[in-house]
Amino acid sequence: MQTTYIGMGANIPSPIGLPEATLAAAADRLSSIGRVICRSTLYSTKPVGFADQPRFVNAVIALETSLSPGTLIDALLDIERVFGRDRSTGIQNGPRTLDLDILLFGTLVLHQSNLDIPHPRLAERAFVLVPLQEVAPQLVVVPRQRTVTQLLQDLRNGPRDAKDEVIPLQSDLWCAGPCGHGDFVPRRPGPTDPDR
Repeated sequence: MQTTYIGMGANIPSPIGLPEATLAAAADRLSSIGRVICRSTLYSTKPVGFADQPRFVNAVIALETSLSPGTLIDALLDIERVFGRDRSTGIQNGPRTLDLDILLFGTLVLHQSNLDIPHPRLAERAFVLVPLQEVAPQLVVVPRQRTVTQLLQDLRNGPRDAKDEVIPLQSDLWCAGPCGHGDFVPRRPGPTDPDR
C-alpha cells in the first residue's frame, strides 16, 4: 500500500448539489479505491488562471491505495465523470463540478504525457499547500527536498500575486480528520450520493 495525497476542488454544482456536497460525496467514493486515512478542512479559495468564475471549495485527502499511479488517475477521472465533469470539454482552468489531482504518490517522481508526480504546480498554489500542510506538514516533496510547511512558507514570502486567499469553511457535510491516529471515521453515504 502506498500513501497518496489527492487534491480536490469544485466551484459549480454537480448532479448531487453544491461544491461542498460534491466534495463530501467524492471523498466517500474514494474509499472504493483505497483507504481514506485523513481529510483536511474545506477551504474557500479564489480561482487561479481564469478569474471570471465562482470561488472554489478545495481540500486534500490522504489515501492509502494498492493501485499504480496510472490506474489511480484513471479511477479519479472515472469519479470526476460520475459527478458531471468531462475534462475534454470546457475552459482550461475554468469552472468545474469536480477536480481530483494526484499531488504526491509516496516519494515517486513520474513524468508521463498524461501524469506528472509530484503535481507540477503544487509549490505555486496556496489552495493546495494550505490543506496539504494541514494533513502532512513534515512530508518532504521530492525532488524539491523541502517539506510542505517550507514550501508554503516560501510561497507566502513570494510575490504578492502568488498568494491565494484561502479561507477555512465549516460544513455539516464534511468530516475533517487527523492523519496517523487511527480515529478517522468517514461519514456514511447519504441519500443524495450518486449511484447508491
